[in-house]
Amino acid sequence: MPSSDVEEFRAILASSKNIMIVSGAGLSAASGIATFRGQGGRWRKYDAQVLATLSAWQENQSRVWQFFHYRREEVRPAKPNEGHNILARLCLPSLRKAIAPNATVVTHVTQNIDGLSSEALRTITAELQHSQHSQDASFTTTPSSQPWPDGQIIEMHGNLFDVVCTAHDCDYRAKNMDNPICPALGGTEVIVAEGNVEPVVKRADLPHCPECTQLLRPDVVWFGERPKRIQEILDIANKVDLCLVVGTSSLVQPASKLPERVRAHGGKIAVFNMEAANHSDEADFLFLGSCETELGRVLGL
Repeated sequence: MPSSDVEEFRAILASSKNIMIVSGAGLSAASGIATFRGQGGRWRKYDAQVLATLSAWQENQSRVWQFFHYRREEVRPAKPNEGHNILARLCLPSLRKAIAPNATVVTHVTQNIDGLSSEALRTITAELQHSQHSQDASFTTTPSSQPWPDGQIIEMHGNLFDVVCTAHDCDYRAKNMDNPICPALGGTEVIVAEGNVEPVVKRADLPHCPECTQLLRPDVVWFGERPKRIQEILDIANKVDLCLVVGTSSLVQPASKLPERVRAHGGKIAVFNMEAANHSDEADFLFLGSCETELGRVLGL
């Protein structure tokens, strides 16, 4: 059975040199981001998860773009919560040294496509840099006091605000924060279609590539597609001393397999989640409750 002993966990954390964080939708719940999982996971009359597939795109690009436009507008006003902030602090040597003084590598692999983990890291890094410069303009950094991250965040399922061209011979990829992303989608996020009636957005009015004029799609990983940087992620998991599994049911592969790879070479697993999830009984530590509360209580950052 997994332990819930905070001091025992902190001892493992303090001795760990290579730390991986695997986060999921539960991390962003306190920021008001819908998970679209389980009961109530529907958008209009559709199973929201089914819309994140290549077959749904091939059937109706307008419907899929309306769904992702809705998701963009849902996420746009959201802010990182304390759970995001705590994990961001783990990526900064000067902030984590009190609890993980031996950690030289921290990798946060997130399944979330809301970008909030990256936003939290950017914000806290900027605040730390400003604070150190304000205190002493002649301040000289050391590896343990440097005001910039040595850890990285990998968005393995992409980002809602990235787009990619669908043409096979075009390499266009870009960040797109336009609101709305195209005029024709504006306002469709507030429409709840009834029966078979839904807004008609012509293919010609959907987002198109500025370089080759072909259709753009959200640069997110749909079900059945290969996660971004997956080989790099697997290689990192093979070297990790400690893996924090945060806010995920561990049902979606291959992210669900990462803790197994860590465990295979003797690494420790700590789960932070609202409820016991898939394979939680195989973890070394289990802390149940909201991610932001339990991360704060257990890590103390």
